[in-house]
Amino acid sequence: GEESLTIFVDKRKLSKRSDGSDPSTNSSAVTLETLHQLAASYFIDRDSTLRRLHHIQIASTAIKVTETRTGPLGCSNYDNLDSVSSVLVQSPENKIQLQGLQVILPEYLQEHFVQAALSYIACNSEGEFICKDNDCWCQCGPKFPECNCPYMDIQAMEENLLRISETWNAYNSEFEESDEFKLFMKRLPMNYFLNTSTVMHLWTMDSNFQRRYEQLENSMKQLFLKAQKTVHKLFGLSKRCHKQPLIRMPRQRSSNYWLNRIQSFLYCNENGLLGSFSEETHTCTCPNDQVACHGFLPCTVGDGSACLSCAPDNRTRCGSCNVGYMLSQGLCKPEVAESTEHYIGFETDLQDMEMKYLLQKTDRRIEVHAIFISNDMRLNSWFDPSWRKRMLLTLKSNKYKSSLVHMILGLSLQICLTKNSTLEPVLAVYVNPFGGSHSESWFMPVNENNFPDWERTKLDLPLQCYNWTLTLGNKWKTFFETVHIYLRSRIKSNGPNGNESIYYEPLEFIDPSRNLGYMKINNIQVFGYSMHFDPEAIRDLILQLDYPYTQGSQDSALLQLLEIRDRVNKLSPPGQRRLDLFSCLLRHRLKLSTSEVVRIQSALQAFNAKLPNTVDYDTTKLCS
Repeated sequence: GEESLTIFVDKRKLSKRSDGSDPSTNSSAVTLETLHQLAASYFIDRDSTLRRLHHIQIASTAIKVTETRTGPLGCSNYDNLDSVSSVLVQSPENKIQLQGLQVILPEYLQEHFVQAALSYIACNSEGEFICKDNDCWCQCGPKFPECNCPYMDIQAMEENLLRISETWNAYNSEFEESDEFKLFMKRLPMNYFLNTSTVMHLWTMDSNFQRRYEQLENSMKQLFLKAQKTVHKLFGLSKRCHKQPLIRMPRQRSSNYWLNRIQSFLYCNENGLLGSFSEETHTCTCPNDQVACHGFLPCTVGDGSACLSCAPDNRTRCGSCNVGYMLSQGLCKPEVAESTEHYIGFETDLQDMEMKYLLQKTDRRIEVHAIFISNDMRLNSWFDPSWRKRMLLTLKSNKYKSSLVHMILGLSLQICLTKNSTLEPVLAVYVNPFGGSHSESWFMPVNENNFPDWERTKLDLPLQCYNWTLTLGNKWKTFFETVHIYLRSRIKSNGPNGNESIYYEPLEFIDPSRNLGYMKINNIQVFGYSMHFDPEAIRDLILQLDYPYTQGSQDSALLQLLEIRDRVNKLSPPGQRRLDLFSCLLRHRLKLSTSEVVRIQSALQAFNAKLPNTVDYDTTKLCS
């Protein structure tokens, strides 16, 4: 084979003397002539020459020695030089080349020689060298079960990883101790709580702090790449070890980590202890489970239930609140209208099952006594049903019951026909909620869109008498002042097929031989209940819209009027849009003018738009 010796020389560090003095007298004073002499003696006495060169290399740092050999075996026991290159060593890719001695061996010995040489070199004679599927390893002998595991190299890699982690921590500490970090912390406002979004916004506004953080990121990226390479080498060396190495990669710290770190410095850094802040729970986790690191947490400033500003004398409490919220014991709570029962009632003490039972029994305890009025007919008197009859039940509350409003739960009529009559009653019902003209009534959509239908019950009387009952119950209950009932009749006749019924209007079916008969209504009952109503108290609320008693009383009055408006309109009949029953209440029970009603509705709509999480709704005008 071949051998070569290369000496790299830094002439600036060589001694200038060339007086042939004994080089052994001063090992640190090396001349170029001395190096030439040593190079010439390399092939005569290689070991002692290399030992002398190594000594000079350490003592003077003026030279660097590289030894290169090409041959069957790297037969040197001196491995302290910077690099000794030999083709008979195992490279990181596990590729081994052989040149030299095996070429001159007989062909039948070459394979055995190569196998033996590879096992000697790559496996240190502790196993048999095997290559398969682009991978090579040592099949260890029974005495050396760990021959594939270079513990010394693995330990060196683990130590390298440990040093990288230490450098990683040092970079982070230097960032925290930097002038840019300290100046940024000093500039942060302390009079209100800073969430991560606010801190991030202030971060982006500080160019010096941004540049220092980018510098940290670049250093960390380089260090992380170095750690990754070390880990890959460590995996390669240890893949056939029985015991896997301990690998600890440094954890990358994102901007979110530093945002939380900044919050921890602000709010969990008391008594020389630095804890960890949790924005979700607004609490600190202190070292050793102590509570001494907790600082004062300022109030949160923002929209909705957050503070508008913190109290100047105590930053932990709210000083003022946003629209729609009120200050209560240092917190902002939603402004909730006080109970409206003082102004107008809505509910009864009856439970749903009790009410259903009483309605089924048409119990007089839930009957609302109304005045019957009709110019077309009289109760308990027979009449000719050929023409439409109009009747109404009214309460005249403004005259007799000004302190009550009324809820309708059901309606019942007892209708009788003469014997063998072919007439069929047809009822149309209109409800006027709070008074006014008939045009300010709404039509009851019987048997439409899940609305209840009339129930007919035959009575045990000589005549054809039926109880017609319409049950609204709690689901369809609504306000009423007057109930208008229109009675028309139609003639029931068998169809052409005999199995179906055809109805004719009486005037369209003129046949003197047919007995249309007569009809009478024995009684009409309205079922429901009456509730407390204080018009003067509501007028007082309306007066506070222009002349508030105290600071905040105007908002309180608006809230209560909003609550009354929404609860009244919620009892509107079914339809795509609610009816504006509240305007009818103002117009007819409070006797307000149209312009006053419009002004109040506009004030409520404007106030409602300022409240958080509220959705206004469109209504259909009912009262003029």
